[in-house]
Amino acid sequence: MSLKKRLAEDRILLAPGVYDALTGLLAEQAGAEAVYLSGASIAYTRFGRPDLGLVSMTEVADTIAVLRDRVAVPIVADADNGFGNALNVQRTVRMFERMGANALQLEDQTLPKRCGHLDGKTLVSPAEMVGKVRAACDARGSDETLIIGRTDAIAVEGLEAALDRGEAYLEAGVDMLFVEAPQSLAEIETIVQRFAGRAPLMANMIEGGRTPAVDAAGLEGLGFRFVIFPGGVVRALAATARDYYGNLVAAGSNEAFRDRMFDFDGLNRVIGTADMLARGRRYDEGAG
Repeated sequence: MSLKKRLAEDRILLAPGVYDALTGLLAEQAGAEAVYLSGASIAYTRFGRPDLGLVSMTEVADTIAVLRDRVAVPIVADADNGFGNALNVQRTVRMFERMGANALQLEDQTLPKRCGHLDGKTLVSPAEMVGKVRAACDARGSDETLIIGRTDAIAVEGLEAALDRGEAYLEAGVDMLFVEAPQSLAEIETIVQRFAGRAPLMANMIEGGRTPAVDAAGLEGLGFRFVIFPGGVVRALAATARDYYGNLVAAGSNEAFRDRMFDFDGLNRVIGTADMLARGRRYDEGAG
């Protein structure tokens, strides 16, 4: 089933955040129907830095490519603010689509952008973002490639301005609307009342972020059709890695940590080593 058809169903789609092929594979093996390639998580894991616009378009594109090579589920890609003006947006759409993305999320922040749950964001004008949305829709090679319009206006201009921007982005042609970082259940309900039924609505759940925590079932009941948990895996892995390295340095061994990690054979089972070696033998010299 295509992402577009799945989102048309009357049930929410949950996309775990991933940042490389291994996390994508693990999410798919856990039963995820789609994954969300988080630009923030790429910054966290590749650079050990915050989400402050440090990740480039080509670095995200390369990650989409290796992720697509490893998983079959739809990939929703964080395209930040398109990495420039409307022409940059078109290049981003073409490249991400070529690499295997099924949807691109575009936001209305200026350069350099920052995480939607950090202070100090600034926005482009509504007219500039409308131009970017139209450029993105024109650039895609398939109508099955979805363009998600995100506004960060709540923190900068207030809820009413965010709603007005949402109207403009829907009119410009976005396939899904994402009003980032509502700060209360009342704001969440206002967003739903305004836009539910007009386009799929997207929610972002960040542990410790600005938005009240609501589980997928609760969001579905409110009227959302898509929810991401973009950086949760990095926060989980970072906590585990801190404990792992602390134990190893203190104890000089992994023995006390063995029940919290795969052994050599266990990891090879997860990544499919035996299957890959068997497939390789089909092409050995003399193989029929």
